[in-house]
Amino acid sequence: MQRRTFLKLAAASALATQLPRWALSATLRERDLFSLGVASGAPAPDGFVLWTRLLGGAIPGTPQADAHGTSPLQGPLTVRWEVAEDEAFRRIVRRGQAQALPELGHSVHVEVDGLRPDRWYFYRFMHGDAVTALARTRTAPASDTLAPRVRFAFASCQRWEQGHYAAYRQMRQEDLDLVVFLGDYIYEAAVPANARAHLPRTHSLPTATSLQDFRDRYALYKSDPLLQAMHAACPWLVTWDDHEVQNDYAGRAGSEPAAAFLARRTAGYQAFYENMPIRASALVHGMAGLGTPDALSIHARHRWGRLVDFHLLDDRQYRDLQPCREPGQLRKGSVSPGDCSALGDPRRTMLGSAQEQWLAQGLVQDQRDQTRWSAIAQQTIFSRRNYKAPPQEAFHSDTWDGYPAARQRLLDSIAAAAPRNTVFIGGDIHQHYACNVLAEFSDPSSQVIASEFCTTSIASASGSSMESAAKIMAHNPHIVHARPDQRGYIVVESTPARWAATLRAVEDVTRADSAVGTQAAFVVEDRRPGVQLVSAS
Repeated sequence: MQRRTFLKLAAASALATQLPRWALSATLRERDLFSLGVASGAPAPDGFVLWTRLLGGAIPGTPQADAHGTSPLQGPLTVRWEVAEDEAFRRIVRRGQAQALPELGHSVHVEVDGLRPDRWYFYRFMHGDAVTALARTRTAPASDTLAPRVRFAFASCQRWEQGHYAAYRQMRQEDLDLVVFLGDYIYEAAVPANARAHLPRTHSLPTATSLQDFRDRYALYKSDPLLQAMHAACPWLVTWDDHEVQNDYAGRAGSEPAAAFLARRTAGYQAFYENMPIRASALVHGMAGLGTPDALSIHARHRWGRLVDFHLLDDRQYRDLQPCREPGQLRKGSVSPGDCSALGDPRRTMLGSAQEQWLAQGLVQDQRDQTRWSAIAQQTIFSRRNYKAPPQEAFHSDTWDGYPAARQRLLDSIAAAAPRNTVFIGGDIHQHYACNVLAEFSDPSSQVIASEFCTTSIASASGSSMESAAKIMAHNPHIVHARPDQRGYIVVESTPARWAATLRAVEDVTRADSAVGTQAAFVVEDRRPGVQLVSAS
């Protein structure tokens, strides 16, 4: 699809309005059109985004689809939607109709506004006789309000075939205001035939390269009932990482020729928009000086009054290639300054210059607004992890360790802006971490200026061991906690006085009904940067 057409269709379909009668589609009846569930996101004081996607037939990649096909839908379909103050939908406050267009994968994005701040609402979609299950979402507090509390979870990395989503069953019980998902919602690779017998579950989808491939992958993941239930429980803030396109890609470069990779990236980006509860305003021509025809601007600020400002980052689309990696080739697993001069190049960036400036300005604004907590929500671990005993050095090339100059610029921005409290949250590495963030990681005696929590994966396996994690902690004293052996998520309860983070851990990821326990709990106190251990298992 031409980009201009794509933008027009997406923007038009997001309008919370009534369609004229001539625009209404024929009605399909007695079909399970909403098998992928619903979702909401981007909560603002006056509204939010509502999402669903209609699907015909069996879920792609499952035995039923392999045997009987997927019966794709044809043409546009008109979907009705309602937002109510009560579960019985007696007090409906907004309603309308939207088009589920084939050009957008029959997805629906409705941007609802005009609602009251800091309120829970219920919503549903309808087409013919089909009605979605009850779902709820909420608005954020008014921008000038110091809310007494927000409770949220953050998560990442939910590789379908490597485990069940028991983490979401427990997360559903956490009484959350929102979820922050930090990337790797899907994994693009095929499941090797010789590995299928040894996995908790499997699928038959090929490696995703085309738009239909990516649509099928999202449909498979979104068919999971535990994931659907968590989406229906509260709004989500979402960003991406690499597997929404290709493992370890960086900006406009992947592990294949440029033209083929950019076609894949375009398909992956469109499928991400189609399947996530994000606003149509993300569909812009990229950032100033860095725009590409296939760009989505997904970095955004989401304020929870003056309690928390979530700076949701994009550290994939604008980053430089990993240090000492050749275009079209795989990245090096770890790099050392003595063997890779590019590691120290001050020009290299993780976020792109425009996003760096945008974040720096946001931190200044947090200080001016007297925001209690500046939450920098990004995809991976931010703190330095030297794999070797000093003075030797070796670093992971795909995390912030591969971009030390960019990390230092962000640290300098924090020091200069002096927001009241800064906390980094991340994922990607399939390990639970808690860290003290130093003003200069090259100087272990430098001041602690922020705190960090990095969540393990929902389901994706870790390639690390407890022994290696212990060595990393020994080589990096600012790392307070490191555990690669369990899957899970982190739940945070933030008040004006403290940030309490509880690291949840799934006992057996091969079971959908697995118990979920607590691995450790930490607090960060107001105006006292650094993590404090409360308990550990």
